Amino acid sequence: MTTPAEIETMIARIALRDRRAFAALYDATSAKLFGVCLRVLKNRGEAEDTLQEVFLRIWAKADSYAVTGHSPMTWLITIARNLSIDRLRSRQARMSGQGDGGDLLEQVPDSNPGPEATTIARSEQARMNACMEELPQDRAEAVRGAYLEGDNYQTLAERHGVPLNTMRTWLRRSLQKLKECLTR
Repeated sequence: MTTPAEIETMIARIALRDRRAFAALYDATSAKLFGVCLRVLKNRGEAEDTLQEVFLRIWAKADSYAVTGHSPMTWLITIARNLSIDRLRSRQARMSGQGDGGDLLEQVPDSNPGPEATTIARSEQARMNACMEELPQDRAEAVRGAYLEGDNYQTLAERHGVPLNTMRTWLRRSLQKLKECLTR
């Protein structure tokens, strides 16, 4: 099983146009993403075509992926679901002969994250919270301040009464501990 950290690494390498990372990401995630496409479209052929579009989108947009603390699978699933919904809307508009989609929009699935994406995000959040609890309280507060609340290093150093370089060291070591914890 591929860990979220490994998937994030693959996405980062794809942003640098690493074809081997792209192939590895495909091997690791295509089955799940195909399931997402198939669940929305309920047509195997269209799901296969959409999966191809999903990986083209990943290749093109990998540089826009931002580590937010959520699972990278959430980002990938969102791409798959959105492209599937776009294809479903297009299919329904073609079948009805309508261009505007009028009543068809009521039949399109909700654009909010589905149960699977929500479950994955909650699971990842629980793992992150558990790892944050392993950090000393002041380090955990500094990490939250820097990476979730947008505080700069100088503000955090003043808040915790430590020199700026000490704050940088706290954050770097805390991130290393979080990475170790998340890969266990």
